[in-house]
Amino acid sequence: MEQKAWEIKQIIEAGKTVLGIEFGSTRIKAVLVGENQEVIAMGNHEWENRYIDGNWTYTLEDIFTGLQNCYGKMAADAKEKYDATITKIKAMGFSGMMHGYMVFDENGEMLVPFRTWRNTSTGPSAKALSHHFNFNIPERWGIAHLYQAILNKEEHVKDIKFLTTLSGFIHWKLTGKKVLGIGDASGVFPIDSQIKDYDRGMLKKFGEIVAPYGYSWTLEHILPKVLVAGEEAGSLTEEGAKLLDVSGNLQAGTLFCPPEGDAGTGMVATNSVAQRTGNVSAGTSVFAMIVLEKALKEVHPEIDMVTTPSGDPVAMVHANNCTSDLNAWVSLFKEFVDASGFSMNMDTLYGILYRKALEGDSDCGGLLSYGYFSGESITKFEEGRPLFVRSANSKFNLSNFMRSHLFTALGALKIGLDILVKEEKVAIDKMLGHGGLFKTEGVGQKIMAAAFNSPVTVMKTASEGGAWGMAILASYLVQKGQGETLDHYLLEKVFYGQEGSCIEPAKEDVVGFNTFIERYKAGLPIERAAVDVFNWGQ
Repeated sequence: MEQKAWEIKQIIEAGKTVLGIEFGSTRIKAVLVGENQEVIAMGNHEWENRYIDGNWTYTLEDIFTGLQNCYGKMAADAKEKYDATITKIKAMGFSGMMHGYMVFDENGEMLVPFRTWRNTSTGPSAKALSHHFNFNIPERWGIAHLYQAILNKEEHVKDIKFLTTLSGFIHWKLTGKKVLGIGDASGVFPIDSQIKDYDRGMLKKFGEIVAPYGYSWTLEHILPKVLVAGEEAGSLTEEGAKLLDVSGNLQAGTLFCPPEGDAGTGMVATNSVAQRTGNVSAGTSVFAMIVLEKALKEVHPEIDMVTTPSGDPVAMVHANNCTSDLNAWVSLFKEFVDASGFSMNMDTLYGILYRKALEGDSDCGGLLSYGYFSGESITKFEEGRPLFVRSANSKFNLSNFMRSHLFTALGALKIGLDILVKEEKVAIDKMLGHGGLFKTEGVGQKIMAAAFNSPVTVMKTASEGGAWGMAILASYLVQKGQGETLDHYLLEKVFYGQEGSCIEPAKEDVVGFNTFIERYKAGLPIERAAVDVFNWGQ
């Protein structure tokens, strides 16, 4: 056994490792890191949301099976590589896709199936609360789901004793603590960054709004406690250890950092928690976050106000749809490859098709597509229909076809970011990218640089994603110096000396994307017609 492997074996068996697990939209990922934040073992579990009774959801069985399988694969990876059995872990943390609605009664029983961020049925409540608060409340937020359930007169509301997110739910089950990291909490209810807690004025306003309904609970009592990065958030209980590790090897006692949302872990994984820094996470959904120097001048329905894991204000543009339709087309090409009798793995196929997009006309040759698997708030769609359209004169070839799908994956996001840059004059010193869109080296970066007319950097660590970012937050809990801020810790102890690869926007690509986005906006009535007419198979 090599010395390096022997050292890692000792670290694992001494319980000096740190674990991060993130529940993404299509994958649950576990990352075990050593004392220098290097990844030493990983585990993945693929899953998909279900559309049941008009709601996008994951079942409790989905959640726990995925958690256990993911952890088990990570432990098996450590065993295979280092002949080490994990019995102790120094610190850990859980992250999940932000937003949604999970509510429980006094016995801890879930009252209704998990309603994920993908549901766009809360328009009336989001609009009403935005008006009452003079603050944009997106349809995805927990408070919008709660108030919509109240407006719908849903029977379960009177029995609510606890409302949380997916990350908060897992954390609760493993530690017994009803808490949330401030970044994830900022997608449940508005945060006051001065006090690092829920906005008290808005809590009072909500209480006044729902007082006529006569519920026995108040919002203050059913929401999780807010914690910031670096604060202790409980420890692994005996029951939690058995729930996480079905082999029974893992002991209780591991320290937990606050559970966070995927927005926060994305910021950490790309070292973008400092002011004037932005990052884009592009996968099933896509969102961009800019850490602000000052408050925005206006309230914009396209812009969410969230926070970093330390509680600093962040302007967030979130689009529900990004790579789902793109992935579906690649899967179709894979069927053709298989039917032809050739053998090609998906990574190779993605690489071929993505690089082909760089050969296309700058404006995609007149082709137009919408990857709307679900509704899209920025463009005001409650439902979506994936759509591709062209004229007889369009330059229809593989390069333009793939380019149009890469462009449209960023279409709604581009509309929202233009508000920040052009109307609010928000300054961005650097933009960092991470997520599946950047897996083929250089392609997603080049497309995004064109979309935002800004240099885009991808760090080598970005491929580790939010699970690694969550592990770094857990490391910060146990490694930070006295009074050391998160941004200083990241800069000096995690990313020191790392430059990443940066791609500058090409003028021709910028002009082409601007032409495409005008066509995209002009063509939205086509997407509207598809939603209105194409109802079979729903």
